[in-house]
Amino acid sequence: MTTRTARPGPLADLVALTKPGVTRMCLLTTAGGLALAPVPWDWSVAISALVGTACAVAGANAFNMWIEREADARMSRTRRRPLPSGRMSPALAVRFAWLLTITAVVVLALGTNVLTAVLAAAASAAYVLVYTPLKYRTPLALLIGAVPGAAPPLLGWTAATGSIDAPGVVLFFILLVWQLPHFLAIAIYRQDDYARAGIRIVPLVRGVPIAKIQAVAWSMVLVPVTMLLVPLGIAGDTYLVCSVVIGCGFLAWSFTGLDDSAGVRWARGFFLASLVYLPALAAALAWDVVV
Repeated sequence: MTTRTARPGPLADLVALTKPGVTRMCLLTTAGGLALAPVPWDWSVAISALVGTACAVAGANAFNMWIEREADARMSRTRRRPLPSGRMSPALAVRFAWLLTITAVVVLALGTNVLTAVLAAAASAAYVLVYTPLKYRTPLALLIGAVPGAAPPLLGWTAATGSIDAPGVVLFFILLVWQLPHFLAIAIYRQDDYARAGIRIVPLVRGVPIAKIQAVAWSMVLVPVTMLLVPLGIAGDTYLVCSVVIGCGFLAWSFTGLDDSAGVRWARGFFLASLVYLPALAAALAWDVVV
């Protein structure tokens, strides 16, 4: 007797269209930007910032899935998504994406400030209109895509303060630089999938050794960037020590990839290490602020 896999319902497919894992991560970093801002806590602003950012990220992800539905059908990792599997019509997906994006701009403009709404709209446009098509033309899309991907903590900061200040910019750059080794690791161990979709990632265009060197280089940049929060007065000695220890551990792992024998297994491990690194850094920052 065979067991049939349950088919996701329409609501579950709409949620899948937003890439909930990515959206959750963005919400956490937005909350970090809000919490670190040196202004009195305003619950209405905080809720508006989180809801608006969630809608902006979800809308950009939905647009991305709508544009890439044919490429997704060629990748084992994405072919079961709502659009390539045929469970959802492209028309519904694009309407849902527009609804989320418009809601994001309205909520951020009315609930926080115009600056935050403009930044969110610009990040969404850059992700959908610049990064997504460039993925099929140049490996530089990785760096370009990291820019809108790093917007959430800055959105949290500007929502609270109404201005772009040095600490908010540093939070932006921490997330930007972290994304690069993170996604290079994914590109290495999923390069066959990306090749089928026609996406021009670094390992396919410039080779795996170059991708590993880039991962090491960006990991080296990440450590001093995280330390910049200390001289800006956002974090203290506890965070400084933790960021150095965590960062050096992550950097050491990246260097092991330079060994010729390090392949897919190393890339998967390094990817998982990147997923541990960012929450660990956030925990160190929260601990420092509380203590």
